[in-house]
Amino acid sequence: MAATPASRDRVVDAARALCILVVTLWHWTLSVTHRTADGSLVMPNPIHAVPGGWLATWVLQIMPVFFLVGGYANLVGWQRAQARGTTAGQFVRGRLRRLLWPTAVWALVWLAGELIAAALPGPHRWMWEWFPGYLTPLWFLGVYGLLIAAVPITASLNARYGARVLVALVLLITLGSVAHRGAGLAWVVWVTAALVWLFCHQLGYAWRTWELGWRPLAQRLAVVGAGLAGLVALTVGAGYPLSMVSTAGAKSNIFPTNATIAALAVFQLGLLALATPAAERLLRRPSAWKPVVALNVVALTIFLWHMTAYLVVLWAYEGLGGTLLAEPTVGWWAQRWLWLLAPSAVLAVLAVLFARVELAARRPRRPRRGAGR
Repeated sequence: MAATPASRDRVVDAARALCILVVTLWHWTLSVTHRTADGSLVMPNPIHAVPGGWLATWVLQIMPVFFLVGGYANLVGWQRAQARGTTAGQFVRGRLRRLLWPTAVWALVWLAGELIAAALPGPHRWMWEWFPGYLTPLWFLGVYGLLIAAVPITASLNARYGARVLVALVLLITLGSVAHRGAGLAWVVWVTAALVWLFCHQLGYAWRTWELGWRPLAQRLAVVGAGLAGLVALTVGAGYPLSMVSTAGAKSNIFPTNATIAALAVFQLGLLALATPAAERLLRRPSAWKPVVALNVVALTIFLWHMTAYLVVLWAYEGLGGTLLAEPTVGWWAQRWLWLLAPSAVLAVLAVLFARVELAARRPRRPRRGAGR
């Protein structure tokens, strides 16, 4: 902790830790996970049953912040790599190794379990058949991996054209939205989704380049206002769903991703910029900074394995005679403590077992003997 450089933006690290916490706790405690008639597991959320609950999703739909933080961190890494003379290929391989090694271990463990289960007597259903929600969060890793591969290009565009890149992306997202909603071109929605996440990542570059957290208050408020205005225009004016997460019986803004998520990213970036001076002072205290450091050390491990911990508790709960409730009743809300504490205990064990993979993936590879001779 004491070795943390004074120049490090602690708010970025805190934002990453917050993302991990929100995603994990949302899946554990705010998912109405239950069995369908065929025995499959589904996990809708109770936002539709909470009056005004959609408004909370404008803050708690944290996926844009993942990409904001990723853009910031990738730009810092790219700038340092350039200063050291690291090639673009070496940079991309190093960043992808951090992402792919822990993911590969997770996949191999689950694949081994599936193969063993398939070899046992009796019928077998693959996980994606009976619990597709388990795999849903992993879309982030695929999209983020592609963005890492593009960093040498996107960072260069940011350095050369700055805000004009963001303007171009906004125009393309707008064009894609009009083409989809107005002309009915179904395939355009997936192009627009890719552009939205690229925009969020590019906003992370802007966060770093413009030092938004230390801009005058009026400028930081302007970012919040721009994002809020975009959200209101798209949801109230253009008819996009108010909720930023999928809700029962309503269309989703996130699958496939649409323009509201781009506006949400601007809004959330503004909130982060507004909070930066006060948050930076708070994070100078060891009591606040140590948990942030601890979470970031195992962030990917938690992201990968938190649903495994949840599933272990689900199996144990049903094995002991418990019934998974299908509606957010009073009894369901009364159980939230169990779905916070029990998966936390299981995840702690999994983190001890698998965090070493994440730590090993971060270590720079030693050059082979004779290399460069």
